[in-house]
Amino acid sequence: MPDFDSASDPAIKPHRRRRKDARPQEIVAAATDIFAERGFAAARLEEIAARAGIGKGTLYLYFPSKEDLFKAVVRTAILPNLEQAEALAAAGEGPAFPVLERLLRMVAQLIATTRAATIPRLVIAEAGNFPELAAFYHREVIRRGFGVLAGLLRRGIGQGEFRPVEIDHGVRLIVAPLLMSAVWRGTFDGLDGAAPLDVPALVETHIDHLRRVLLQDDAGEGVP
Repeated sequence: MPDFDSASDPAIKPHRRRRKDARPQEIVAAATDIFAERGFAAARLEEIAARAGIGKGTLYLYFPSKEDLFKAVVRTAILPNLEQAEALAAAGEGPAFPVLERLLRMVAQLIATTRAATIPRLVIAEAGNFPELAAFYHREVIRRGFGVLAGLLRRGIGQGEFRPVEIDHGVRLIVAPLLMSAVWRGTFDGLDGAAPLDVPALVETHIDHLRRVLLQDDAGEGVP
């Protein structure tokens, strides 16, 4: 049988080409939902394929394994936002704190409004059984995100904007409420009739605390 290129074959209708081009995104969206509902270990590729409206064999054409599919979920849901954060932090040499505020609010919206909030919880829950996925997440997301925050802290300290702080510990303390919010939203929201966590409001409180801890006044003391 001849090998046809569907992009140049006039016999293949445009809507069929568009459907094929969209299929990886549809599979990733279905996988995101199934992983959020069942966890990584319990998720079945047959279930993901059914949610995407395709056969399991078709899924394998795009993603050879469940691990590959999980990596695609992370790269689709988180990495574009991480790249945006890196670009924002790298743009200009002005005050660091407004950039930090903007990044924290961006993450708050991501946690509050998207399925991306379930991914850190999944990684934490499955790390013992799937250490290679935890290593992937650390390499692709945590290391890069920590690098952005560390760069902002160094910049603020170097400009005399921030009080001197221990960089590694400072980065982890900045991230801790965000991680707690993601885990809380995916684990406890709605249980026993509890109101959902107001992630943006929590992050505004976090920003206010950071402002008081990090920023220096003209005398070099912490802002009251």
